[in-house]
Amino acid sequence: MAQSRSPALRRPTGPPQPRVPNLLMRVWDAPTRLFHWAIVLLMAFSYVSALREWNQLHFLSGYTVLTLLLFRLAWGFVGSDTSRFRQFLRSPLAGLRHLAAVGQREPDTEIGHNAAGGWWVLAMLAALLIEAGTGLFSNGSDVKGPLAHRVGKAASDWLSSLHSVSFYVLLALVVIHILAIIAYAAFKRQDLVRAMVTGRKRLPANLRQPHFASPLLAAGILAAAAGAVWVLVSLA
Repeated sequence: MAQSRSPALRRPTGPPQPRVPNLLMRVWDAPTRLFHWAIVLLMAFSYVSALREWNQLHFLSGYTVLTLLLFRLAWGFVGSDTSRFRQFLRSPLAGLRHLAAVGQREPDTEIGHNAAGGWWVLAMLAALLIEAGTGLFSNGSDVKGPLAHRVGKAASDWLSSLHSVSFYVLLALVVIHILAIIAYAAFKRQDLVRAMVTGRKRLPANLRQPHFASPLLAAGILAAAAGAVWVLVSLA
């Protein structure tokens, strides 16, 4: 007597599911992309200016980084969908699950930062804030930060040491980020760099395109951030 096929081996009887086509979708706004690449250039310039003791240029680079960070923090609350913290910050467990599947090739369905990348962004912003903030209180043999005289010598020395150490934390985060980009390209065949350059990537057509905030709003926030840093340094 012939045995019936196991349900797990039976072919599906319904009609085949239609394949969802991929479309080129805008996912990153210009302010977020400009912030990203400006921080990359400023980090490199800050490192070189510190090595060559271009003190005034080093401080100017730090003030610019602080201005951009204040902008990015505000943009994380009122900016475009993919730039908002509430959109890309998920549970730590979701981030760990995402990391566990890095070696699996699968179609890209992430409109913005993935579950692990969102936490990396938060860590990077925190490290940059510590680096730029402690620089305001740092002191050296021939140069001092604009707020160094506001704290005691011991506190300024401690903040100067933290300023030096936090740079290596930043460097480690950058290395991890680069390795992650390489891993995504090698295992998942996903080009993360191109999306941050062009602002677009190919995604399933059934995904909803994010809402983008006005560039004029971004310009206003950036101007306010620059004004806040200028007042902070001028009144010091």
